[in-house]
Amino acid sequence: MLKQLFSVLSLGIISTISAQAQSNTAAIMARKQVPVICYHQIRDWRPTDSKTSKDYIIPPAAFKDHIKMLADSGYHTISPDQLYNYLTKGAPLPSKPILLTFDDTDGDQWDVARPTLKKYGFKGVFFIMTVSLGKKHYMSSEQVKQLSDEGNVIGGHTWNHSNFKKFAGKDWQIQLDKPDAKLQQITGKQITYFAYPFGLWGAQNLPELHKRGIKLAFQLADKRDPQDPLMTVRRILDSGFWTTKTFSNNVRHSF
Repeated sequence: MLKQLFSVLSLGIISTISAQAQSNTAAIMARKQVPVICYHQIRDWRPTDSKTSKDYIIPPAAFKDHIKMLADSGYHTISPDQLYNYLTKGAPLPSKPILLTFDDTDGDQWDVARPTLKKYGFKGVFFIMTVSLGKKHYMSSEQVKQLSDEGNVIGGHTWNHSNFKKFAGKDWQIQLDKPDAKLQQITGKQITYFAYPFGLWGAQNLPELHKRGIKLAFQLADKRDPQDPLMTVRRILDSGFWTTKTFSNNVRHSF
């Protein structure tokens, strides 16, 4: 009798938790998406750059014009903590919130993005792949620490930019655990945000991020997973082909 009662109670608790999770997920999906912008290299195009590559490479002059437009238009950069609290609790955000993110540890993000953001009082999120730290054309550990100390957020981006969808077994230790531990050692702060290399994610692997205390994970322009929107936050690339007007239109209408 007691065993049957325990079984019924257990099923009731599980059912309640499941219903709460579904309710929370529905609330997250119902909230208006905040614009999240993704940058990679910030440099002038070279003759060897392919058309596809140029989508990911924004010339410094264009980058500066786009950031100035955001400032002149009244946008306010927010932190991923603010985005998380908004999505999960409905916490208020400033007017015209936007999240600026930078992938791959590129040195030009230090040389160009950092002073440009500082000029307008903006902050960014820098997703670091640790294999490249200190190498030519990439940021050093000291620069990553300074970005963090200046109020920017450092997130994980794997060890060597491998495809998240294919991770299994020891990949989790190599691509997430060790890199995040290194970044925590550099910054003195826990790593709770992650960006998928190539923007590629697989639903079967999302529980591994939850296990590791990741609060938000960022993809590119695919639809969010309605079952796990926190692990599939959308971003758009600020394409090297876009004029300032095109960028402004995409910020306003892509989310």
